[in-house]
Amino acid sequence: MNTVASQNLDESVAKQLFFGQIAEDVLFPYPQIRERDREMLGAMTEAIDQFLTDKSAALKQYDRDAEQPEEFIQALREMGLFGLIIPEEHGGLELSNGAYARVLGQTSSHDSSVSLTIGAHSSIGMKGLLLFGSDEQKQRYLPQLASGEMIAAFCLTESGAGSDAAAIRTRASRNEDGSWTLNGEKIWITNGGIAGFYTVFARTDTPEGKVTAFIVEAGWEGVSHGPHEDKMGIRASSTTTVAFTDVRVPAANVLGPVGKGFKVAMNILNSGRTGLGGGAVGGMRALIRLASAQANERRQFGQTIGEFGLVREKIAQMTVDCFAAESAVWMVAHLIDSGRSDYSVEAAMSKVFASEAVQRACYEALQIAAGNGFMREFPYEQMTRDTRILSIFEGTNEILRLYVALSGLKGVGATLSELQSAVGGIFNDPIKGFGVLGDYAGRRMREATGYGTDRIAHPLAPELRKLAALCEKYTVELSKVSDRLLRKHGKHIADQQHAQKRIADIAIDVFVGLCVLSRADSLVKQSHPAAGEGVTIAGLFARQARRRLARNVRGLERNEDAQVEQLAASVLERGNYAFDVL
Repeated sequence: MNTVASQNLDESVAKQLFFGQIAEDVLFPYPQIRERDREMLGAMTEAIDQFLTDKSAALKQYDRDAEQPEEFIQALREMGLFGLIIPEEHGGLELSNGAYARVLGQTSSHDSSVSLTIGAHSSIGMKGLLLFGSDEQKQRYLPQLASGEMIAAFCLTESGAGSDAAAIRTRASRNEDGSWTLNGEKIWITNGGIAGFYTVFARTDTPEGKVTAFIVEAGWEGVSHGPHEDKMGIRASSTTTVAFTDVRVPAANVLGPVGKGFKVAMNILNSGRTGLGGGAVGGMRALIRLASAQANERRQFGQTIGEFGLVREKIAQMTVDCFAAESAVWMVAHLIDSGRSDYSVEAAMSKVFASEAVQRACYEALQIAAGNGFMREFPYEQMTRDTRILSIFEGTNEILRLYVALSGLKGVGATLSELQSAVGGIFNDPIKGFGVLGDYAGRRMREATGYGTDRIAHPLAPELRKLAALCEKYTVELSKVSDRLLRKHGKHIADQQHAQKRIADIAIDVFVGLCVLSRADSLVKQSHPAAGEGVTIAGLFARQARRRLARNVRGLERNEDAQVEQLAASVLERGNYAFDVL
């Protein structure tokens, strides 16, 4: 089978994997950052490094005080860090998604709370205005947002709602003059205490739809926020409740169509994940530097600990994970920048992989530092605390794995004529009201089962063929097991979360593997000084991914899921551990 042509910008690269198809023309060659961004990034990253290095002692104190002082926020304004993705015509820098992710990577290498203040403003806080705002709204707000005169926040989460956005209780009722009256409270709002601009989601229950997005200014009567939350990590960033009491919102401040708030939230969250991924990559780069310095400087038994195999294993694994996460994050940024309309699954995949990779890196770097890693005077414990939120932010990784699986399976199910009636409605809202699921136009599968291997025709260095063959093989396996699961479970597939997790992990490994392959190939073609190291990483990733992929495919048929469910049910019914201390 030939690789599928993917010039249609409406087609998802990741969803095509569920059909046994590799979108080779999109993934190869590996994308390069545009020259304009490259020139700007050089100056920006140098300025960021100098500024934040000089502030290193202060950043530690901000973490302990759980607050960034106003003079520090003002310095971020003066550096232009609130206008990174805003168009130049409105006073911003108009960076691409790829360049923006790199900036957040640079700030994250110093302090995650800095990245969060900037990222919550750009990635989600005012992203809805960029994506859905009217010309009048953009002209009114973007210049103030670019300068940082107004800082933005994203107000979706509520107590008891979590990932179930359909449970939103904040309400907006339409008045006779067309304005709206808003009432409710949002929790865990990043930048909540310093923002002047809120993107707020409220139930409207109109004929047009159930939820609507609004632009709300912090200075309006009835808008208030609570004290800073006392958090485990990212302590210096502002996180508060935000309350709305009989707030009058002008009709001109509806963001996007009335009743289409889920679509607005979906697009904001999906496009925002490149910033989170970039931050994770920046953290990993810093951890590799720290762990390498520790391994080279600390001596035990007459030699540096970097000469010990178990320490070298940790350094190597951190490097493989960082290269793989970075390859996926930059690829997803390119998909967005190139104008593709369906990249939500790829964004979810990169977020899951990068957020878990950086947490592993924190664990290993702290372990290499040993007792020092546990002390607050060293950076490891704060980085470990700070990164823990990443698998919870912007959709928990559990929710996103279900989303990856069900989004891919939805397309496959639509092509199985004998299941049309059974599965017709179950994929419309596979995760109730989460608001990140988009329409998916089902494509005809070539066969009901079995595809024939989709060979990568792009010329590759011989040493990269192992990873290419692995991606080819498990792309086919993914299509086969997806078909088999749907035939087995029919309309009950949405209840099979253990199977969905395995399907998602197969798809993530294949997609990330293709990104690694493409990037390593480009390094070879460019005769990059580190091309040999990139090829080594591709080989290590292939070996490790092969074990994971085989385990997940096998686990779809032979597993301990029933025993896990039985044990969990017993513990939940009893409410505690069953065994007495002897």
